[in-house]
Amino acid sequence: MLAALLALVVLLGCATPQVARPTPDPPASDLLNAVLWMQQSAEFKASALTAFALARIRLDQALADPAWTGAPREQTGAYQSLPPAVIVDVDETILDNSGYQAWMTLRGTTFDPKTWNAYVNTVTSLAGPGALEFARYAEAKGVKVFYLSNRTAEEEPATRRNLEKLGFPMGGGVDTLLMTRKQPDWGSAKGTRRAFVARSYRIVLNVGDNLGDFVDEYRGTEGERLKVMEQHRERWGREWIVIANPAYGSFESAPFGHDFKLSDGERRRLKRAVLDAWPGP
Repeated sequence: MLAALLALVVLLGCATPQVARPTPDPPASDLLNAVLWMQQSAEFKASALTAFALARIRLDQALADPAWTGAPREQTGAYQSLPPAVIVDVDETILDNSGYQAWMTLRGTTFDPKTWNAYVNTVTSLAGPGALEFARYAEAKGVKVFYLSNRTAEEEPATRRNLEKLGFPMGGGVDTLLMTRKQPDWGSAKGTRRAFVARSYRIVLNVGDNLGDFVDEYRGTEGERLKVMEQHRERWGREWIVIANPAYGSFESAPFGHDFKLSDGERRRLKRAVLDAWPGP
């Protein structure tokens, strides 16, 4: 018995103490603050609700003014007598896909069409703050809601199920979900799709989160994009309503010339290069 106790003491004395290993730092991600703001901040929700509240006011004003149009280039001819419609973008305008952005943030990865398609097919996107209420308000006013999305035509069935699941009005007997490449001339620029809607409807409002949701000249440099924005200064907040999206868009790719073949490091270097920084103390 004594020998066994002595052996145990020796073993305990020789045991190497376990040292707690520090938790490794999480991977760096350019998306972290943007996704945090979109998912958790009261400010993002308030700004989206503000935008859609303004959209309701402008919708009522537009319905009372037959000359009002939210598609100044595409709306031609005697459009004043056409039935009214609103155009809304889908991703990050009426649908909240921040779950996918959060997944990329936590995994330390970037956008890939395959993982995006897998996410779309889960049919789990949420309604953005105020979006569903605005769409239903428009429908109740007799206004057709058209959804112009740069999701692919192959992603339309899942997108339709997602919108229907959330209760968005889907147009009855009219196909109101206009995806990219659904017709040969429907590319990522939305002018041809706006023109398609404008042939049969008076487009009274346009709601989106990217300059490309309103004009086709959205893929230039920062200066060129700002010039286009200024050319339409009188339309912002009137016929055109913008939803904030700090996570992605043509604003983010403009510094690197929209060249997605560049490495992540080169993209980040070029984005840093355009910042207007305080020189420091």
